[in-house]
Amino acid sequence: MKIVNVVCSKGRTGFYFDDQRAIKNGAQHDGFTYVGEAITPGFHSIRQSGEAVSVMIVLEDGQVAYGDCAAVQYSGAGGRDPLFLAADFIPLIEQDIRPLLVGRELSSFRKLAEEVDSMVDAKTGKLIHTALRYGVTQAILDAVAKAKHKLMCEVVAEEYNTTVSETEINIFTQSGDNRYDNADKMIIKGAQVLPHALINNVEEKLGKNGEILLEYVAWLTNRVLTLRTDTTYNPVLHIDVYGTIGSAFHLDTEKMVAYFRQLEKAAAPLQLRIEGPMDVDDREKQMLALQEITARLHAEKINVEIVADEWCNTLADIKYFADHHAGDMLQIKTPDLGGINNTIEAVLYCQAKGVGAYQGGTCNETDRSAQVCVHLAMATKPVQLLAKPGMGVDEGFMIVYNEMQRILAVRKALKV
Repeated sequence: MKIVNVVCSKGRTGFYFDDQRAIKNGAQHDGFTYVGEAITPGFHSIRQSGEAVSVMIVLEDGQVAYGDCAAVQYSGAGGRDPLFLAADFIPLIEQDIRPLLVGRELSSFRKLAEEVDSMVDAKTGKLIHTALRYGVTQAILDAVAKAKHKLMCEVVAEEYNTTVSETEINIFTQSGDNRYDNADKMIIKGAQVLPHALINNVEEKLGKNGEILLEYVAWLTNRVLTLRTDTTYNPVLHIDVYGTIGSAFHLDTEKMVAYFRQLEKAAAPLQLRIEGPMDVDDREKQMLALQEITARLHAEKINVEIVADEWCNTLADIKYFADHHAGDMLQIKTPDLGGINNTIEAVLYCQAKGVGAYQGGTCNETDRSAQVCVHLAMATKPVQLLAKPGMGVDEGFMIVYNEMQRILAVRKALKV
């Protein structure tokens, strides 16, 4: 089965692009947007609509496979590729990627994905934008699956020597700033991991001594125990603190360890994960800081798991952090890795190193990229999978949960 055409359409994502530098410099909220001038190149405002590009691969039998190019909410920040705007990148797909794909045989996802993922932009001399590699490789996986009359997860399992999960992967839901009402939604719907909570400010959300977060964790635990209708429902509490614990305690390990002990008690009897406890603005230093705090919590037998996020972006970063056990779990932020072949490799590498793999992503993705990511998860079995896109809980959870149930139902039916 060959590719006969590649067609593009512009699209919207499930959230927005935010100028992180402007926000960190003190931009103030004005309703749902921000007041002030954008700082990061490419932004025309501090918050603007997220954009995507659907890449459709037409097969010679008339079938159409597709994937969506999308980039993270904080594009252009932290060493990431620049803002991803459809009008800027559709011409590149049509001029450079389409000629590479048209006429190619759809015999191997892995081979063709790795070829696209290593493409260099002739103008910059660098790899093409991560969003392009992300979306085009999604479309390639779908195309190979259609050519072989298999599910996408089955193609991944076949080519990477894994087995497709016969049970659900835990879904992690994110609340955005509406961390109270959205937590109720998560509990009612039975999310296995919750609520993210967006603790990205010391004074307003963590507390100068961590008291605001401590109170929230206690409230959240009580809310789960109060609202649950089944006593076997004991979700993992996973909270992203964006480095604020390190900031509040001035990176004092002893004070942070003592605070984690308080958090553990507030979360009991539920398991607690803390993502990004500190951000030291350097890859090597971040690895060492996470390695130290993880080891200390283990030594002190404090049952709080550490999750790495910042400075652990690429496949190379993930391998580096996993090699040094810099965290109990690593977030694999799917758009930042470029080709989805890298997401597959990252999950498998974490598993080989005995580190938890969290197949994440961003609120600023699309329904299609989320669906494809479910297939990757079902084929590689990470500890948890992010519900995406958006921050409203219901939509992202629905998209990911429903795709997972389709996979389970179809494979069960075909075995009968």
